Amino acid sequence: MQDKNIVQVNYHQTGKSTNTNELGMREMQARVYQHRKSKYILVKAPPASGKSRALMFVALDKLANQGVKKVIVAVPERSIGRSFKNTDLVEYGFYEDWRVDPQYDLTLNGGQESKVQKLLDFLKDPGSRILICTHATLRFAYQKVADDHAFDNVMIAIDEFHHVSSEDNSVLGEALRNIMHNSSAHVLAMTGSYFRGDSAPILSPEDEQQFDKVTYTYYEQLDGYKYLKSFGIDYKFYQGRYTDALDEALDTTKKTIIHIPSVNSSESTKDKYDEVDRIYDAIGDVASQDEQTGIDYIKDKHTGKLLKVANLVNEDGRERVQDYLRQLSGPDDLDIIVALGMAKEGFDWPWAEQALTIGYRHSLTEIVQIIGRVTRDSSNKNHAQFTNMIEQPDAKDGDVEYAVNQILKAITASLLMEQVLAPEIHLKRRQHRNEKPTGDADILIKGLKEPSSKRVQSIIENDLPDLKAAILQDDSVKQGIAANVDAEVMNKELVPKVVMTRYPDLSSDEVEEVSQYAVADTVLRHAKVETTQDSKGNSDQFLRMADKFINVDDLDINLIESINPFQRAYDVMSQNIDSNTLRLIERSIDAKKYNFSEDELVQLYRNAKVFVAENGKMPSKESNNEEEIRMAYALAKLADLRARRAQESE
Repeated sequence: MQDKNIVQVNYHQTGKSTNTNELGMREMQARVYQHRKSKYILVKAPPASGKSRALMFVALDKLANQGVKKVIVAVPERSIGRSFKNTDLVEYGFYEDWRVDPQYDLTLNGGQESKVQKLLDFLKDPGSRILICTHATLRFAYQKVADDHAFDNVMIAIDEFHHVSSEDNSVLGEALRNIMHNSSAHVLAMTGSYFRGDSAPILSPEDEQQFDKVTYTYYEQLDGYKYLKSFGIDYKFYQGRYTDALDEALDTTKKTIIHIPSVNSSESTKDKYDEVDRIYDAIGDVASQDEQTGIDYIKDKHTGKLLKVANLVNEDGRERVQDYLRQLSGPDDLDIIVALGMAKEGFDWPWAEQALTIGYRHSLTEIVQIIGRVTRDSSNKNHAQFTNMIEQPDAKDGDVEYAVNQILKAITASLLMEQVLAPEIHLKRRQHRNEKPTGDADILIKGLKEPSSKRVQSIIENDLPDLKAAILQDDSVKQGIAANVDAEVMNKELVPKVVMTRYPDLSSDEVEEVSQYAVADTVLRHAKVETTQDSKGNSDQFLRMADKFINVDDLDINLIESINPFQRAYDVMSQNIDSNTLRLIERSIDAKKYNFSEDELVQLYRNAKVFVAENGKMPSKESNNEEEIRMAYALAKLADLRARRAQESE
């Protein structure tokens, strides 16, 4: 099994993101508080940036100064409700503490029916101010409310907002739309996800335009930490059972969260309890279990240290383990967590150093959430790591096409995460040769099209992460990456096609403008900056893009568009997997390029035999002759069919 740390981002440990101002607010919270008078606020900020406390500051101001009478905080699951428990704010400089009446904390134990009624009672109770509930409770309660005006002068705060959808079957999405349109309610929405390419948008474009957006980037958050210096994404490719490859992926010296694959996935052995046992064997020898907490003690086979391991896969005793996890007070309290669907969103273990995830996760949002578990600042670590074990395609075993697709999705998702984790850049058209950037993040490009409409400008400023997520998950783009297509095909055909699909209201010129910015942004974020200095002390900055080394003053859009923005994804794939597997992937992609009938395959096979006899070589896909190209792809299709038949006969 081979590995390649394809993402490595270093940070400056400025401490800025965790320092507080005279009101006790972190940088992100102060940024949100500046918008406290807005009726609708959408906060995009990473895990651990302090979104829950930002909500408290805004909610308390609305209750005290803006005529809002009640605040409803909705979280996706009960365990996240503890993020909004009673919090002392006055001692840090704010004018009021956050206090929740226990009868209106509906994330505590209790039946759903009674909680729905409690929310309805809360809306009518003149003395009540703050209520905490789950998304589900809010949904059910809304369906029983006779009139949307029941939410007049109420602030609705929705945590983990990416659970909401604009799709017609999303009850919470419909409730939010109706409340916005038919009442005087205020809305504060918070999410740690930067892209929605993996599902329906959260809001309709019309509704989203009503929100004041506050964005706090991953880079700002991590660069401003006190302890964390770097973050990496690593891949371990394996064949056979993942449990047999764990020794090469598991580092028991790091505080680790292990997420095993869903029982419905190809990576699963279909016996989750046996998988936990095998993970335990990879760690060492089980010594004992604490009957009170349910925590397992395992003697590390490499160091001999007694490790504390939490098993969140087994249902038996899980409540005891969860209770223990809620009371962790330091790094010595726990070493490893093994989980299936838990310990992701909203889970707080700040001492976690590594997330080891088996199998590609089909939601980019889920990847963000898992990464967020290890990117909290803590004195016990200076590096955070996300390691993903991915099944490598094998012609003799399993669905090659599925495995190829999993690898491509994993790698492209990581490249997207690399862009999210890196500093912001702002692309601008260079007007003249001696023009200098006005901001540190500005990059001037000769020939870059100016946005011709407010719609294009809005997409470029607010939607590029979402758009790039959609591009990287498009089947044609993924196949183009695997086939290492020419830059022209990628940038002039495949990318614009995704832009047209995502924004059908754009004109052809607007599609070209948006595509240009998406490609340039992707290429330049992956470029490496190098500085040279002459004998007189004058310095020049150069960008290394693919195999080109360019002075930043000479950047030209034609040059940028001559580069495949996803070349690096192909490079990572080819470096990480062996040549036989790469040929297997190439064949799988080639076999789908043309839709040949059986008669065409027979005829092209005959033509190829004549071609080889006459030319002494096999037909090439790189030929300028269309018929030769068709013969090459027909042979690839036949090879793929033979391999599948051989597999079925075994």
